[in-house]
Amino acid sequence: MKKFIFIACLLTLMGCQKGRTYFPKNIPAQQLELVRFDKALLNVHEATAKEDIQVLYDQYPVFMPLWTEDILGIPAADTTYLAQQLPLFLNDTVYGFRQTNAKEMEVFADVSDIENTISKAFARIQYLYPETEIPSLYLFISGFQTPIYFGEDLIGIGADMYLGSNYEYYNRVVYEYQKQTMRKECIPVDVISAYLFRTLPYTSTKSRLLDQMLYRGKIMYLTAQIFDQLPGYEIMGWTKEQWNWCVKNERAIWHLVMDKRDLFKTESIVLTSYLNDGPFTAEVSQDAPGRLGIWLGWRIVESYMEHNEHVTLQDLMAEGDAQKILEDSYYRP
Repeated sequence: MKKFIFIACLLTLMGCQKGRTYFPKNIPAQQLELVRFDKALLNVHEATAKEDIQVLYDQYPVFMPLWTEDILGIPAADTTYLAQQLPLFLNDTVYGFRQTNAKEMEVFADVSDIENTISKAFARIQYLYPETEIPSLYLFISGFQTPIYFGEDLIGIGADMYLGSNYEYYNRVVYEYQKQTMRKECIPVDVISAYLFRTLPYTSTKSRLLDQMLYRGKIMYLTAQIFDQLPGYEIMGWTKEQWNWCVKNERAIWHLVMDKRDLFKTESIVLTSYLNDGPFTAEVSQDAPGRLGIWLGWRIVESYMEHNEHVTLQDLMAEGDAQKILEDSYYRP
């Protein structure tokens, strides 16, 4: 018996998913292909830039204009200026773009794991919402600007934002705490969670911390069910140590939040502290990881679903009454 209890506690500390099962084992999935726009870009050469760019417009009539305007900031119709600037962008060594492009080709030599994982994830989303239209997926070079990009019916993945937490050029462009999620294996969760935030938007008319964190907690709960083989800390984009700290101190965190009545505050400084990314959550402790409010919202939602077995995932996502979720969760860490 003691051995069983130890194993159960260990699984909780590691953030493994437990509780209800929402999906059948084998859901037919349409195999998604990750369009290698990143590779195609590297076929642009200074001597033949204008002709190479025209090839890109012909082969990628939807994504190429979007990428030109939103990533490079150049009007899509100005191909003359683009022919001057694109080779400079691809071959820059000051900001490390040329070195990064080479690294990106190495890291993303095989993308079948990403394709398979995202295909299965979208199959689960379609199981819940059959009307879901599966977007096209593009891998692109962002110039260290954005990890996930949305266009109409498409999602772009900035490959240069996922080269590994220890990639040397990240020291120039991001803070240390941001590096944790800049790994290739983080892409599926980033894509799906961003997609869910976009397609299941915040609709509450209230701006209390409670409403904001339970909305985000619902998205995290749904994401965790879609990726039910992943530990919770990977869903949150934390280290295992950060997750363990929160579990160990969960009761104290909740009592502090309640004592300060932070749940019912609407001040932007409070919302930002609890919900935005950062090196820590200042409203709680410098030892608390950033986005602690989202984790807390997730824990409340998890308790709510465990105490209300009649509630489906669709019901959960449609429920806009945060106060009801809190009260019916019987959350008592």
